[in-house]
Amino acid sequence: MKIKTKTIAFVSLMAALANVLSVPPIAIPITLGNFPTEIHFTQLPILIAGILGGPSAGLITGAIGGLLSSFVILPRIAFIIGGLAILGTAAGFFSKRLRPILACISAWLVQAPYAAVTDYIWFTLFLPKKMTPEAAWALVGSLLVKLTIEVVISSALAELIITYLKKARITL
Repeated sequence: MKIKTKTIAFVSLMAALANVLSVPPIAIPITLGNFPTEIHFTQLPILIAGILGGPSAGLITGAIGGLLSSFVILPRIAFIIGGLAILGTAAGFFSKRLRPILACISAWLVQAPYAAVTDYIWFTLFLPKKMTPEAAWALVGSLLVKLTIEVVISSALAELIITYLKKARITL
């Protein structure tokens, strides 16, 4: 398989953008119960990479695009990389049959079970102060709602951006 320089540059740019979009002041701080978090749009460049570059571009963008939030912002949560890689890969596969907004939301439906299980494992096994299973599921439920909101907004933005790029005849 021959990889174009243009594709490598695109994936690198989208991965860098995903990392930048995960940090304040671009990330908007909110509180879910007693848990401080933020609304961010890390998913947007990952979804765009998957749709425009295909599943492998989405996979690589998701994996690299999750490095900052996995090891700097939220130390030692390597699960994030896997989830974002799944999101980008699934967006690439779904984009072959669905319009961008539906491909993005479908990709989230593939990633959501992974996010739920790995977050539960993180909260009950790896946190210094482990949570009870009930508290962990309550927090996971809140995080899934937050992530769903982020993905829906990112999906709508991806639809607009990709439609514009196609009208302008900008391709990989």
